[in-house]
Amino acid sequence: MLTIREIDNLNDLAQIRTPWQALLAQTPGATFFQSYDWLAAYWTHCAGGQTLRVLVAEEGGVVRGIVPLVVRRERRRMGTLRVLGYPLDNWGTLYGPIGPDPQAVLSAALEYVALRPRDWDILELRWVDTANGEELLSARALASAGLAAAQEPWQCRAVVALDQFSGWNDYWLSRSGRWRSNVRRAEKKLATGGRVEHVRYRPAGLRAGQCDPSWELYAACEQIARASWQAHSTSGTTLSHEAIRPFLADCHCRAASNGALDMNLLLVGGRPVAFNYAYHYQGGVTGLRTGYDRTLASDGAGSVLQARMIEDSFARGDKVYDLGADYLDCKRYWLTETRGTARFTHFPPRAARAQMVRWKRGIERWLVRA
Repeated sequence: MLTIREIDNLNDLAQIRTPWQALLAQTPGATFFQSYDWLAAYWTHCAGGQTLRVLVAEEGGVVRGIVPLVVRRERRRMGTLRVLGYPLDNWGTLYGPIGPDPQAVLSAALEYVALRPRDWDILELRWVDTANGEELLSARALASAGLAAAQEPWQCRAVVALDQFSGWNDYWLSRSGRWRSNVRRAEKKLATGGRVEHVRYRPAGLRAGQCDPSWELYAACEQIARASWQAHSTSGTTLSHEAIRPFLADCHCRAASNGALDMNLLLVGGRPVAFNYAYHYQGGVTGLRTGYDRTLASDGAGSVLQARMIEDSFARGDKVYDLGADYLDCKRYWLTETRGTARFTHFPPRAARAQMVRWKRGIERWLVRA
């Protein structure tokens, strides 16, 4: 029988880093964002008044699974709402319990939550994958814990399903002829400025003796970000934004140590002109940020890099390339399908603020249908 132990600080969390890594390797569809190291970096730099609640499922003193949760304070018109949920905070697109039996682990964790004094207004599990049955897992776990929850669509992400093609040529021929011609013309135009070269950096990690973060390449990515549209972004989430540079640099170093770093640069005549920064894990690539030098926007540097990166992913045996949930229109040339994520929300019946949120969402849904 699984028992739950709660951890609310990084010092104690560090004690389960080794079993966490072992369990992550057994987690279906896992990403680097579910790793101990990503959460440790996020919590060090971005905790911002949140409360850490990592639920560790144990059996006979052995860690069998982990459900990382946080209580996040979100501002709404009615005031600040305390939301208990996953810590992803929209950096990636998918999240869930860690371990080979996510159903049992999530059920035990939510049963524990249901019995504890409530320090939250609503329980909301976001970024639940709807493409492989994860939403059924979450629904069953919530039901078994007696936490009635509403399921709603959350995000739509663009995906290149590489494992559905026999190789790069098969995929490339599935793109429109006009788009292929555009990319070829862009490459020829770029070549007038010198040799066009794709550099991909994927260190195998500390265990393989390859954990150099290559700060020189990372600095080149930052440099391009400053010369791209990202320099004028006010979202605070771009690669060159001062507010998050320490967080992303910490993640960069940890990703290199974990063998999860995937850094791509396009060089023209030796000059970096476009970048794609991503993480990879178990055959899955998750794009984080991409950009190109604005002075070369008309030359299609970003498109050329994307084509070369996908071609190289086929050569490496990658299975899925997650392009992310935003800017779907400009990703339409590359994606092979869109996949959804869901959110599950439990509104405690006697929590007035939670019921106000429920009523508000109900009205919004009615207005959309009307």
